Amino acid sequence: MRILITGGNGFIGAWIARRLAAEGHELRLFDIVERRDIVTAIAGAKIADAAEWVTGEIVDGLAVKAAAAGCDGIIHMAGILTPACAADPVRGAQVNVIGTLNMFEAARAHGIKHIVYTSSAGVFGPDQGTEPFPITHYGTFKLANEGAARAYFADHGVASVGFRPYVVFGPGRESGLTAGPTLAARAAARGEAYTIPYRGSAGLVYVDDVAAAYVAALLREPDGAHVFNMVGEIASCEQVVAAIKRHVNDARIAIDGPELPFTPDVPEGNVREVLTGLPATPLADGMADTIAFYRKQPR
Repeated sequence: MRILITGGNGFIGAWIARRLAAEGHELRLFDIVERRDIVTAIAGAKIADAAEWVTGEIVDGLAVKAAAAGCDGIIHMAGILTPACAADPVRGAQVNVIGTLNMFEAARAHGIKHIVYTSSAGVFGPDQGTEPFPITHYGTFKLANEGAARAYFADHGVASVGFRPYVVFGPGRESGLTAGPTLAARAAARGEAYTIPYRGSAGLVYVDDVAAAYVAALLREPDGAHVFNMVGEIASCEQVVAAIKRHVNDARIAIDGPELPFTPDVPEGNVREVLTGLPATPLADGMADTIAFYRKQPR
């Protein structure tokens, strides 16, 4: 299959590209600029060089439609994160909502049957994790996309799978509100001090587990508009620091900041019943891999 990954410069996109290439699929990576460094670091230069790179704005429907031409599936990763949406909600809506609609329109125009897109555990508020009630622009935009996905299936039969990852961590995660655990691991690997800029507990899911789920969803027979939670291992910031210190015992990691704007009580649901055989990397193992990665990387 030829797979379009929107937001192909991003770190989750790089891990997805790594898995798809290992299974023999062709890659087309779409982003606002062509920047190969993250894909090269995660997937290797051979995969980065073999991919077809297309530049364009996700808010440009014609550019997205052109990028999707000839593809058999789309993994939609393009978006901007919580801080950027808070700083500029209009731009956040343009990228995260209009961009997602452009992706669905492109899939509909080309008859693409295999679609996976990114929602977020941010659709839940701070009080409970069973009924969506976002209190951030980012979470609100992601919840709107879930509704749009259902509408595309109801109106046009365009099937999709959406994922609500909680805090994704691992090599390459260096931006966004919840990048703290990865940045802490990076700092520890480099002998630097770092302060995780929030408090509280959250589900931490290792990035390669996320990539495995996306690929599994992409390759399944499309049959509706589904959304799955991806929770990982629930851990407090203190437990994150302890996991890092298991591998770097003199790590200088502090915790300071507000509570996260979403609850830690998000159930995993039935994702492992539908997508069987998904990996579940423990926090300690994921942190070990992350620290090892950054020890090898040039600063």
